[in-house]
Amino acid sequence: MSDGATRVLADAATTADPVVDAARELIAGLGLRPWGQVAASVYETGRLVAVAPWLTGHDQRIAFLLRSQRPDGAWGPPEGYALVPTLSATDALLAALADGRAGTELLAPVARGLGALVGTLLPSDARTLPDTPALDLIVPALVDTINDRLAGLEPATAARLPRPPLPLPTGLNRDRLRAVRSAVAAGRTLPPKLAHFYEILDAVPADAGPTLTAVGASPAATAAWLTAVGPAAGPAAHAFLRALIRDGGGPVPCPAPITVFERAWVLSGLRRAGITINPPAAVLESLTAATAGRGIATGDGLPTDADTTAVSLDALARLGRPADPASLWAYETADGFCTWPGEDGFSVTTNAHVLDAFGQHVARHPDAGARYHRAVDRLSAVLAGHQRADGAWQDRWHASPYYATACCVLALAEFGRGATAAEAVDRAAGWVLNSQRADGSWGRWDGTAEETAYALQVLLAVPTTVPRVDEAVARGHAYLHESTAREHRPLWYGKELYCPTVIVRAAVLAACRLTRIRASGVDRSVVDCGYRSTKTAT
Repeated sequence: MSDGATRVLADAATTADPVVDAARELIAGLGLRPWGQVAASVYETGRLVAVAPWLTGHDQRIAFLLRSQRPDGAWGPPEGYALVPTLSATDALLAALADGRAGTELLAPVARGLGALVGTLLPSDARTLPDTPALDLIVPALVDTINDRLAGLEPATAARLPRPPLPLPTGLNRDRLRAVRSAVAAGRTLPPKLAHFYEILDAVPADAGPTLTAVGASPAATAAWLTAVGPAAGPAAHAFLRALIRDGGGPVPCPAPITVFERAWVLSGLRRAGITINPPAAVLESLTAATAGRGIATGDGLPTDADTTAVSLDALARLGRPADPASLWAYETADGFCTWPGEDGFSVTTNAHVLDAFGQHVARHPDAGARYHRAVDRLSAVLAGHQRADGAWQDRWHASPYYATACCVLALAEFGRGATAAEAVDRAAGWVLNSQRADGSWGRWDGTAEETAYALQVLLAVPTTVPRVDEAVARGHAYLHESTAREHRPLWYGKELYCPTVIVRAAVLAACRLTRIRASGVDRSVVDCGYRSTKTAT
């Protein structure tokens, strides 16, 4: 290890630790903002501009869209991830242009947005587009709406913009959108997860009423419902939106609320990193529904899911309130565990978190039933079987392979069984080592603090004898300290990529803390959980 790397790790081990103080401040804030903290969403903000111009903050939302537009005319992250936010923002500005309250200054950004759609985003094959939720509903719905708005413009205005109709990407059609809307019109009950997309379904929530806080954990869905029924019919929902708008200065986040999701990920991650925390009782109590029935949901308005349930159970166990993870059996399938019944796809991170939950249980209860032990054996093999040839994992809930790889490595390193699990961890560490950037960071498109934190967590889960690890850790740790002022890139899968800011901050703090533990030679298995794991793969 170089003298510079030795010096960085020594400093981390011997100086006062601000990480613990920052983590405790983070925990204290969980109860103060119970809906969670998520960065502003282009898609959701655009939908509020288009469907609810009567809501306070309308002009601020338009201004947010204008300043968020990229130089190439699109909105959002690189590649196909820009399609959904660009459709929403372009449609929103067209709506503002058509209602007459905005001047012709919107023409140029609308033209640039349409140019990006026609020039690069829509002329694509649907098979190459990212698997963001309900893309096959959102894209046709917004393309149709934009075409309708363009057709309805005044001739003088329309002459300055591309002519409709905009095409759909090759291989994408309107069949599912028509089927869902037909089901809504016929009064059929829709799967609960579709509530998240009510703004494009012309639907009324089944539980609509004065006490409903949020439709599908989505400001856009909530705003669309309130526009249809009037604010007086949903005072709780109206208050929820006003609070989000006030906190964001006009723009709104998505998803929201994410109460349980935020708390579970933050508490589990910080405690796993060996940070002693004392969450408020109300915060802990909000996770306990994970122990019953089919578990718990990310937040109000969403269905229960195995991912949030598993991480909540893991957090409770690490905080001294372990519970039987039997609620997770409802999600067992022939392939492993689904995020929710009927999931279109397979999530390695959900299965990694389920391994954490079952692993915690059998570590504390070696005499647990054979079904629990079989689940740990099975998940160890399932995760190893989904590893990519290069040693990484990729998931459907996060754009970065560093997140998926960290989830899988941490679960396998702590609870995985068999030589295959141990080999998978080593291969992942090799991939991380080989993909570090020159500035010490890691990232899919460029270096980010979040992805660097995940990469460090992978490296810090392997034995110290692995070559080059300490050097890479030192460089990554230095990058984190130099990047604290940077804005986090949205990487989490929703209708568009989004950033749960407190969860990301907790991941960075956890990586910094683990660096200190490595530097001081403390045994993580003792620091993390207060007991030594019974894992067979290290």
